[in-house]
Amino acid sequence: MKNCTSRARFATLSLALGTALSAHAQLQLQEQVVTASRVATPVTDVLADVSVIDRATLAMAGQSSIRDVLAQQAGVQIVSSGSYRSNTAIFLRGAVTSQTLVLIDGVRVGTATSGGAAMDNLPLERIERIEILRGAASALYGPDAVGGVIQIFTRAPSQALELGASAGLGTDGQQQASAHVSGSSGAFGYSLGVSREKASGITAVANPASGSYNADEDGFDAASADFRLTAQINRAHALRLSLLRSDTEYRLDSTPFPNPLSLTRLTSDARGKTGLSHATAQWDAQWLPQWHSTLTAGTSNEQSLGDTFRSTDGAAGGSTQFNTNRRQATWQNDITLDKDVLSVMLENRNETVDSNTAYTVTSRDVRSALASYAFNRAAWNALVVARNDDNSQFGNFNNWSLSGGYRVTDALRAVASVGTSFQAPTFNQLYYPGFGNPALQPQRNRATELGLKYHTGSLALGAVAYNNDIQGFIVPTTNVQSSLAVLRGITLTADMHTGDTSYSLSYDYADPRSYSTFAASNDLRLVRVARNLLNARISQRLGDVSVFGELRLSGDREDNNLSFSGRDLLPGYTLLNVGANWKLQKNVSLLARINNLTDAQYQLANGFSTPGRNLFVSMNWAM
Repeated sequence: MKNCTSRARFATLSLALGTALSAHAQLQLQEQVVTASRVATPVTDVLADVSVIDRATLAMAGQSSIRDVLAQQAGVQIVSSGSYRSNTAIFLRGAVTSQTLVLIDGVRVGTATSGGAAMDNLPLERIERIEILRGAASALYGPDAVGGVIQIFTRAPSQALELGASAGLGTDGQQQASAHVSGSSGAFGYSLGVSREKASGITAVANPASGSYNADEDGFDAASADFRLTAQINRAHALRLSLLRSDTEYRLDSTPFPNPLSLTRLTSDARGKTGLSHATAQWDAQWLPQWHSTLTAGTSNEQSLGDTFRSTDGAAGGSTQFNTNRRQATWQNDITLDKDVLSVMLENRNETVDSNTAYTVTSRDVRSALASYAFNRAAWNALVVARNDDNSQFGNFNNWSLSGGYRVTDALRAVASVGTSFQAPTFNQLYYPGFGNPALQPQRNRATELGLKYHTGSLALGAVAYNNDIQGFIVPTTNVQSSLAVLRGITLTADMHTGDTSYSLSYDYADPRSYSTFAASNDLRLVRVARNLLNARISQRLGDVSVFGELRLSGDREDNNLSFSGRDLLPGYTLLNVGANWKLQKNVSLLARINNLTDAQYQLANGFSTPGRNLFVSMNWAM
């Protein structure tokens, strides 16, 4: 009864704050959003539940990683396995990590073995913007887009010459440095950037009773470089080439299996290595005034390595390798018919696993065709999408979606959508020795959502209720294909910009559950997802100084018991971050940021630590 009362108070507080606060400089009324429909659309006309993280927000992140920035967004919950860099899981609308699709400049990234993307491979300094599409989107983007899509856009060339550099230091040995140059000359544009981040860190495992516990510092070292070249051949044709290379090495607490050196938790030096090589080539062509074509070819090679050494003499104690190579070619044609847009797309994608683990099958191909039609009228608009995916392992799958919006007033819109999506099992779920089950079948689901959107001046309010029924849900921890999982919840957002002050607020209620006749209980709450989550941010400009504060209130979550005897309840937590940016001169600014100001002790994954209070100060120069 006490828990119910607390949840009710939490929800009531969020609703009250949601109607009183907010709006968001990120979602300006004239801003264009691409991910919501695959076609650039004004944010005021977007039907889907979408958020945008712009360059200004990323520049204020300081020592925060991309996972920390995403965790401040509506509908997103992040879980990390200790210290400042480690394995990261994304739960979008309660969907598990493998059910969230991640794109970089339109090309998929992530491992085909576990299904997740190594988000910490992407330095914030080299990201232009991030778009988050919440809700089932397989009709638009194919398999795996069950919880939604996160698309990352790398830095674009500037019109004039732009030079920049930054350097910073923080607690726990944090160090950051980056530099970039961008500009254009005639028909050509260019952008080049490099970055380096490292920290001595904290111990990854928090529980002294754990068999992996070692009270040492588990730090990380990350480096990246990226390059973009654009060419405007003429008024109708443009070319773009984007290259990105990022490498991260982080320490963790574990012992290898098998263990030929009989290492213990105190004599084991374990390291994880992730790397991303990403390349995209794109040709934009305006063949006719009504016909625009985009041809995209991309490749993504994601490396996931693990090495264990004996700490006394460096002798090799074991290694793992789970690499994924993706190749993708997409041809999209957008035809404007008065105010409407007809889109037709063909896509071919291959994913191949390179591992020292014996997988029975190591490659698959997916061929796709899509057709969509966007109706745009004064009082209403709609989007109809139909897609076919031919999976070389599982055959043909058809998916569709129908969404619509109606303007009740100039400022208020009602939106609704219904659609289907599917997800093929990962290679780990199918073939990992001792765990995989080759009899698993793709998960199929139907999603519905209803929402209200209010935009007027600098105020934006939103409310969305969603339900996602996943047939044949594969339980991540047991790899058992249950009969059903239901992801349902409510998202409330409010954003406001008035004068020199900006407010942003979001509240999420999520209740993802699985139902199975094989479990002791046929009604299980999915682990590591909080039912209640509130994020708030306020920023104030005071002349040459901008100050900000960020608050996160999270309810409790269930997680697997470390002895595998049941489940543990991880308590809720409160995080407060504060910071200031001081413009010292025209081209020089000083950023200071304190994350976890109150030094809250909490866990996102059972047994793993999270950083306490940490300070970071950086000097930034731009011309």
